[in-house]
Amino acid sequence: MPLPETVQGSFRFLVDDLLAFFHDRLKVWLREQGFAHDIVAAAMAPGADGVLDDDLARVVGKVRALDGFLKTEDGRNLLAGYRRGVNILKAEEKKDATLADTLRATAFDPGLSAAPEEQALAKAMDKAEKAVAKALKADDFEAAMAALASLRVAVDAFFEKVIVNADDAKIRLNRLALLTRVRTALQTVADFAGIEG
Repeated sequence: MPLPETVQGSFRFLVDDLLAFFHDRLKVWLREQGFAHDIVAAAMAPGADGVLDDDLARVVGKVRALDGFLKTEDGRNLLAGYRRGVNILKAEEKKDATLADTLRATAFDPGLSAAPEEQALAKAMDKAEKAVAKALKADDFEAAMAALASLRVAVDAFFEKVIVNADDAKIRLNRLALLTRVRTALQTVADFAGIEG
């Protein structure tokens, strides 16, 4: 006989509270191990579904991988590129409240892309997204970070050579959609928006 809904709801609330408590204790322990608070917070952030990871060993692995990644030149430069892209997206999304939803639903169209750096970033994204998904499925956070690191050269070249806010609205939307893919790929691994360094 199934439990009444009120009992199920109370049980879920208790489980959520316990998980939050364990996460808080784990944060303290990780800080004591020398990991920066922003790295810990970024790796432990709830997923896209708003749920905390209940596998604490996996969380520790993610913190270690993220910390190691951000100590590399590729990691630092990709974080800088991520921030630049996110700032552009935020500025455009402020102008149009529906833009974020539009960009999530818009696929990058290589036919609208004249700049070779756009094409190169789109191809790098195709490979990186598949590699990140495979690595995360296996809880291999080092491999996920390595896949993200592969984006660094393409992201740098894109920002050096491409004007995102082109006069042509279709080209601008296409470039913003590509930046949205970059933002989403990084956010599937950790909450890069919260990293201060």
